[in-house]
Amino acid sequence: MAVDPTRFLADLHKLRTFGASGVGKGVVRPAYSEADIAARQWLAERMAEAGLTPHFDSVGNLFGLAEGRSLLMGSHSDSQPEGGWLDGALGVIAALEIARSSGRPISAVSFQDEEGRFGVTTGSAVWSGGLPLEKADGLTDGAGISFGTARSSMAELSQGFVDPARFSGFIEMHIEQGPSLDAAGEQIGVVTDIVGIRDMAITFQGQQNHAGTTPMHLRRDAFQALSLFNTRLNDRFRNVVTPQTVWTIGRVDLHPNASSIVPGRVRFSMQWRDGDAERLLRMEEIIRSTAQQVAEEQGMALDYGPMLGLEPVGMDAALRGALESGAQAVAPGGWRRMPSGALHDATNVSRLMPVAMLFVPSINGISHDFAEDTAEDDLIAGLEVLEHAVQSLGEDMP
Repeated sequence: MAVDPTRFLADLHKLRTFGASGVGKGVVRPAYSEADIAARQWLAERMAEAGLTPHFDSVGNLFGLAEGRSLLMGSHSDSQPEGGWLDGALGVIAALEIARSSGRPISAVSFQDEEGRFGVTTGSAVWSGGLPLEKADGLTDGAGISFGTARSSMAELSQGFVDPARFSGFIEMHIEQGPSLDAAGEQIGVVTDIVGIRDMAITFQGQQNHAGTTPMHLRRDAFQALSLFNTRLNDRFRNVVTPQTVWTIGRVDLHPNASSIVPGRVRFSMQWRDGDAERLLRMEEIIRSTAQQVAEEQGMALDYGPMLGLEPVGMDAALRGALESGAQAVAPGGWRRMPSGALHDATNVSRLMPVAMLFVPSINGISHDFAEDTAEDDLIAGLEVLEHAVQSLGEDMP
């Protein structure tokens, strides 16, 4: 039985109604939100209709299980606080469509908290053994809610963890979340490797004081410490990083965040990504030494949150080869091999089994935004590549 593009697109559009932002096709569906849980329950129904057995595990990962040993496919269905409709959702719905149309045993999955409300790809990190559950339960979001408290909202659905030994491999289809394919007019990217990531919170604690009466030379201004840290860090990275290396201060919590008060504390996220594990370590050393120097100069107390991260991962040769064969059949001359600068659940799953990834273009390279989109022809092309890949693997699936 061939894939049904109309059914595939209809399910994609239905999924975006859960947590619809009202702005374009955008969604607001953070992990464990009412919209997220409702979406997972709908997905479970669709899995059952496809002949799969829905199974929620202890952290809210949703599996649609085929009988016996199978190839696992999927991604995640939670979103960023201001998210796009395809990020993760595309891979889940594509897996569902392949599962119900393929003659091979295919299981589907929607991992929980890939977007990092509590950590880094939390759901798949726990399932793969990379993050102990007791440690995950202690992680907190920006509002101070713990992972343990949040996952308790799905306790009635939990059936325990799925044994990964029942799967022969994992393929994840995703939007590129970058400009390369769209700019080149190409439909497909076959991923060669996924970069590594490090993520931690840093806090400078100074002295809160009156903004009108405290002389500048006597201030212990936490924001000024952050500003100095950022300037120095960019300079000190210059001879260490490559054009592919990225680093981001994406969240800043300034206290007390009032216009007439010298800020006494700043807590900020520090994230960096690269395909080389040694470079990631060198960057960490520079970050810590720079923060320490700034703290001493500015009269700050310095504190670090837990270090979260994943190592760079290469894709499995057999699964990747099957995707390349599918890409050539569906989009001859219109595909490329490429690394992934974004983090994905496949990184965690690689601890357990062979993995591979497939990209389709992001219009104008936009993701993690309500404006995120991909042409429907490209979405269908990606689905057809998956179909070809599964057919070519046949009985030789890893």
